[in-house]
Amino acid sequence: MAEHEHEREREHVRVAVIGSGFGGLGAAVRLRREGITDFVVLERAGSVGGTWRDNSYPGCACDVPSHLYSFSFAPNPDWPRSFSGQQHIRAYLEHVTDVFGLRPHLRLDSEVKRMVWDGELLRWEIETSSGSLSADVVVSATGPLSEPRLPEVPGLDTFPGKVFHSARWDHDYDLRGKRVAVVGTGASAIQIVPSIQPLVSRLTLFQRTPAWVLPRMDRAIGGAERALHRALPFTTKLRRGLLWGVRELQVQAFTRHPGQLGFVEQLAKRNMARAVKDPALRAKLTPDYRIGCKRILLSSTYYPALAQPNAEVVASGLSEVRGSTLVAADGTEAEVDAIVFGTGFHVTDMPIAERVVGAEGRTLAEAWADGMQALRGASAAGFPNWMTVIGPNTGLGNSSMILMIESQLNYLADYLRQLDVLGVPPGPEGTGGGRVALDARPGAVRAWNHRVQERMKRTVWNTGGCTSWYMDESGRNTTIWPGTTAEFRRETRRVDLAEYAVLRSTPAARDGARVDTGVTA
Repeated sequence: MAEHEHEREREHVRVAVIGSGFGGLGAAVRLRREGITDFVVLERAGSVGGTWRDNSYPGCACDVPSHLYSFSFAPNPDWPRSFSGQQHIRAYLEHVTDVFGLRPHLRLDSEVKRMVWDGELLRWEIETSSGSLSADVVVSATGPLSEPRLPEVPGLDTFPGKVFHSARWDHDYDLRGKRVAVVGTGASAIQIVPSIQPLVSRLTLFQRTPAWVLPRMDRAIGGAERALHRALPFTTKLRRGLLWGVRELQVQAFTRHPGQLGFVEQLAKRNMARAVKDPALRAKLTPDYRIGCKRILLSSTYYPALAQPNAEVVASGLSEVRGSTLVAADGTEAEVDAIVFGTGFHVTDMPIAERVVGAEGRTLAEAWADGMQALRGASAAGFPNWMTVIGPNTGLGNSSMILMIESQLNYLADYLRQLDVLGVPPGPEGTGGGRVALDARPGAVRAWNHRVQERMKRTVWNTGGCTSWYMDESGRNTTIWPGTTAEFRRETRRVDLAEYAVLRSTPAARDGARVDTGVTA
């Protein structure tokens, strides 16, 4: 009894948001705009920014135009370039935090260690590195690009030099004059390579799979242009709308007509031919899969850097480390002083899932052992009042994730409204009243996931002939949304209560028993 009284005295909030990147800050802003102020934002680091705080490697920038890679409710007329760098995006997120009064809600240096659903009290018990609290609703906005993935390379522990991941860049280590290996050819690597190539004595790129690279049409945005956006805010909105519309039209080729992408491949090959004159090097850098199967990368400096005398491309993955010698799968060896891993993140095995314990005592990782799936990218069966932002199958292959985040925030807002309606005081028929939670019906989750995966079958991400980080270990694409952002917005505009079971904690059902409302899915 005393233990239960202690539990009741814990700090309690209506909503706990985990993470302070675009997803977490966007959720916090939406909560305030909905009139909800009883919430906290739990952040493991000492400042906001998410992936734009953690990734500070040389050349770090966004591959989505600035005016599209920002919140629609917080336009920035002063973006300095058409594609902004990491420092400007991080400054934008700090600005959003201040403008919308989010600082009082932030709990920095508060890493979430464990979340357990209390079926009696219908709330989440949360343990963090700075203390414990409880919440009616948890919004998980940890993001798919938060936990670096380091490959298990035999002998790596014997390497006497410097080793770090692109997302944990060691700015105290001077690369000048060093022999440096870059492992990986993703979005980070193609920005790192041209940034460090002029500094190092030797750059060796270990390339398991070449990437399709198109020119980066980046330019400075002049003062007159920015002044126009400040004076006439509708011009910023128009610019964003045009950028969005072009990408909505492009997505048809990715999702329905991958054969039409051959023309884009020719553009990419011409881009390579202009910078790389050596036919042997061009052969190494030319992909053998359909463009778009992996994320199309943008750079006007990647190929020129690799064509320099101090750069070498090893067309094989790193397989072993013997002291200072790196050995590729094809037997190629390279002596290096430092290794930079640009090997991506834990995307299809969300690390936070191991720390979430649901209604049946299972972790979310156990529930997702056969692959991640969530109703409308947000709700997992058996995890009441727990929602993800940037959840399963909400990623994009050619547009701005901010568009998807804002759609999920619409869904979150309606979810909370439904809880308010369902939790009204008891009426004359004895309905309503007490604490309320919503739990996604397993049938609704399966039906949604089936629809998504059926649509996925004809997309370039599934048919393009590559192995990408979009796929989980079983070969299922649990990352990408196989449609337009407008379609996703329609699908997440409202919460359909028929897709949820309603849980109530009342004198008649104090144990949190299910009270179903709606049609069984």
